[in-house]
Amino acid sequence: MKKTILGTLIFTAFSVFAFAQTTIIKPDLQISKMVDEVSAKNLEATVRKLVSFKTRHTLSDTTSKTTGIGAARNWIKAEMERYAAASGGRMKVEFDTFTQPAGGRIDKPTVLKNVLAILKGTDPNDTRIYMVSGHYDSRVNDIMNANSVEPGAVDDASGTALSMELARVMSKRTFPATIIFMAVAGEEQGLNGSTNVAKRAKAENWNVDAMLNNDIVGNTYGMETGLKDNRSVRVFSEGVPSTVIASRADTLAARRAGLAIGSLVNNGGENDSPSRQLARYVKEIGERYVSQLDVKMIYRRDRFLRGGDQTPFLQQGFAAVRFTEMNEDFNRQHQDVRKENGVDYGDVPDAADYDYIQKVSRMNLSVLANLALAPAEPQNVGIITSGLTNKTALKWEAPKTGKKPAGYYVLMRETISPYWEKKFFVTDTQATLDYSKDNYFFAVQSVDELGHESLPVVPKPVR
Repeated sequence: MKKTILGTLIFTAFSVFAFAQTTIIKPDLQISKMVDEVSAKNLEATVRKLVSFKTRHTLSDTTSKTTGIGAARNWIKAEMERYAAASGGRMKVEFDTFTQPAGGRIDKPTVLKNVLAILKGTDPNDTRIYMVSGHYDSRVNDIMNANSVEPGAVDDASGTALSMELARVMSKRTFPATIIFMAVAGEEQGLNGSTNVAKRAKAENWNVDAMLNNDIVGNTYGMETGLKDNRSVRVFSEGVPSTVIASRADTLAARRAGLAIGSLVNNGGENDSPSRQLARYVKEIGERYVSQLDVKMIYRRDRFLRGGDQTPFLQQGFAAVRFTEMNEDFNRQHQDVRKENGVDYGDVPDAADYDYIQKVSRMNLSVLANLALAPAEPQNVGIITSGLTNKTALKWEAPKTGKKPAGYYVLMRETISPYWEKKFFVTDTQATLDYSKDNYFFAVQSVDELGHESLPVVPKPVR
């Protein structure tokens, strides 16, 4: 008989500390085992190998076997193919190849190649796709300098190594849903690689449930402030979705999107976008499986006036977040390698913290594994508004793809709380709570008998 833990998982209690995330759910031992297999030694070896190509600038040499972006991408693909050998044929590795036209930070038409390692889900009825990414290109002060030594150890060999290490560990396991491990090019030149994948995903109707972007996840020391923090990681998530904001720029599109905007903003839902729900999920699951980890939710799409590879996915309507270290060292980032006035500059591998990269990698793995093992989200989640009442009635439908859930969690939090505070387990597709929809926010997520939860779905008003 398959062991179930749901009988003890009725709800999570309010913490005595304001806004504290509380979880009583027991971790899945198989996910914990995968988390433990993530190796700091392997991560360091991958970062140093990527640095050994001297430059991974998007416009650098593509013919050399030892130097330049061509050598780097060929090595990444070969290494991913080596991991795929343990998958029993389920993981396929490919180049996502395209020509980036001249313009902006690309001075001539350039063939770019993303590396995609696709771990196919085992359930033919489950179309969900989960993606994790880092960018493998690098740069120095001059964004157009393709020939200088550009080690890019933290920005972003750290994110690339993370994606590759997860592919190594997870390729040996099976998941109902599909996971894609990516190393993308052209980030520094204008998010070129991720834009191509996002547009391809949209055009080919990929059911991308979540995209995790890891960019600059290897440093723990803030030079300017003197702060050292090896337990915190930032997760950036947008509030009002990019697709809604873009539609407001066009009068006709704005009219079509008016109902969605009204429902989102007028009912206080500007803090409940799909990406914000993903960020909350990352905090809960990551802190459940990784000790001494504090996931800091940042209510921005990215850092101030900056961007990353999650952005093109947001613009195509997919839920996506960015992970970045707590304190960036700008003496290391986008710098020529040099020493001035006793200060070292340059993104060199000796300045990275590989135990920290391991911790962030483990967080990513726990989130991907929990999502890919969970049932799909409930459908048509609604909050019933046919009468005035101080109770809250919700209804929804079972997922249309994948395995049948063992039940559902109805999530609840106060309107001023950043995190879900209570989880009520039900087996029906409706629930009535003795809490007012005026005073609390609600969501519903599917859960299987082992406690793997889907992403939460915020209800829409229904009669």
